[in-house]
Amino acid sequence: MLYYEFSKEKGRFMPRDAKTKQYIYIVQALLEPTSCKIGITNDLERRLKEYNNITGKSKGNKSRYLFTCEVKDMAEVENAVKDTFSALREEKSREIYFYNAKLFEGYVKFIKSHKMFVREIYIKTDETKPIVKIVKKTTPTLEERGISSKDVLQKAQKRKNDEFYTRLEDIEKELSMYSKKVWKNKTVFCNCDDAVGDGEKDTSAFALYFLQNFKELGLKKFICTHFGDNGDLFNQGTKGYVFTKDGFHEFKDYPKGYTGSFDDPLSLKILKEEADIVCTNPPFSMAKDYWEITVNSGKKFIIISNITNPITPAFIPYFKDNKVWAGYNRIDYYLNPKRELVEASGHWYTNIPLKNRPKYEHLKIIPLKDIPAKYKYYDDAKTLVVDNCFIPDDYKKPFAISARPILNGILEKGFKIIQETQYFPYKKGVKKFGRVLIQKE
Repeated sequence: MLYYEFSKEKGRFMPRDAKTKQYIYIVQALLEPTSCKIGITNDLERRLKEYNNITGKSKGNKSRYLFTCEVKDMAEVENAVKDTFSALREEKSREIYFYNAKLFEGYVKFIKSHKMFVREIYIKTDETKPIVKIVKKTTPTLEERGISSKDVLQKAQKRKNDEFYTRLEDIEKELSMYSKKVWKNKTVFCNCDDAVGDGEKDTSAFALYFLQNFKELGLKKFICTHFGDNGDLFNQGTKGYVFTKDGFHEFKDYPKGYTGSFDDPLSLKILKEEADIVCTNPPFSMAKDYWEITVNSGKKFIIISNITNPITPAFIPYFKDNKVWAGYNRIDYYLNPKRELVEASGHWYTNIPLKNRPKYEHLKIIPLKDIPAKYKYYDDAKTLVVDNCFIPDDYKKPFAISARPILNGILEKGFKIIQETQYFPYKKGVKKFGRVLIQKE
């Protein structure tokens, strides 16, 4: 293994002697892309060999350095990293940190700005490709099983199967659409998010997002509850607690008898007295109760729920009264407790005003006569029914639509829902799927 340092005179990296030096390094295993290790050593070559010779480690899971540098006092720099990135660090394995491109950039920037930083070192190592194990597929797809992703959520509501955990990338995609002014000096409350644990595997993605972006968003406080139950998020434990980040201070409180549920008296107290914005993925089987509490609290919220809520009887009144509208994105994939992807059709919902909704472009607001015949018909009650996001802009009577136009923002384009109940068209005596009636204002 060769060690290199950048030579200003030569304008390139040059070989150097690595003996008796102190180093900070960031190392990652090829098959563990969501984590990295930050450590110290006097011998970079020996340390990397140690990582690659751990008993029981997969031969294809070789470790490689992502970043190495020389420092004057490696212990001081390491302690500074631990203190600064404590929320992104596993407590059980003190060198393991959460990893993505943005976080890595933050780690490197911090280390290089430390007063003990000397120089970055480039290490040339052999490239090792991970071994990909091909396993014969044994689990049928949803299509092969004859069900849709919408059916999954509907079954979850009936069977109280709430094991749908949001991925960090879906949270980042949605929340990045909102102005930072929305968050500035606000207290964010995740009252269904469950856990801030010892590592990424037992820390919810919502908690991870707000901890990572606490300073950038200008948050005043972040509060996250943990539900105390055997089936909780990522098997985090059975005792309910409240995690709070208030400025630089982070702590967990275990109130006696606290369940961690969103409807626990303490959770309701936090919602009423401290929270400014609620942001979470509530249990699908309890969505009706959750919406009643959250929407009626008067707080701002950005939450996830079933994609069919705009045409579901329990939720139609919220859209009719303009108390809730669709967020920017839908979500089709979640994680189960085994960290496996599962399909389920959900969507973001909010009461925070949206600007420049991209999905407006999916609405086809044109004269009735210009709507293709295959996308419009009159049912047995002579009510107009339109499909495929076509909306007649010159039709003054009520007409029936599916959830899609509502998710795309039709209620922000001069139309309103006119009744709180679901509408079922009948065509030649055959009942069609449920819709809602809207009318031009």
